[in-house]
Amino acid sequence: MKAPSNYLQNCLFFTANALARSITRMAEKAFRDTGLSPSLAFAVMLVNDQPGITVTELAEHLHLAPSTLTRFADKLVYQDLVERRQHGKRTHVYPTDRGRAMQSEIEKAWSRLHEDYCAVLGREAGDALARETFAAHQRLEDLT
Repeated sequence: MKAPSNYLQNCLFFTANALARSITRMAEKAFRDTGLSPSLAFAVMLVNDQPGITVTELAEHLHLAPSTLTRFADKLVYQDLVERRQHGKRTHVYPTDRGRAMQSEIEKAWSRLHEDYCAVLGREAGDALARETFAAHQRLEDLT
């Protein structure tokens, strides 16, 4: 197979998407035992940490469209991990006992994921990459 051209490895769009696919596969493996996708697990963690968080706030924290977050909330309500309550025009999300009980299992999965990518990249490099990627995201998000 011919080696990829430099323009692929020097393109942030291509490399960010390739990295996202790689880390997604690792995350799905780390979270398999929870029965939740990594994004759903993170939503449960946020609800456990901030009972009564609004759907809009959850969408902002997860960098997802509100319509996507509504589908997430539907799945989590169906699994009895969260409950929604309407307060005026706002929908608030609260953890259920089952959702709170999953916190430890979810935290273990996040630790597993962190250990898995640090085993490949090195702890310092893995942590630095996460910080730098988040900072780049914030700077680029401010432009859109």
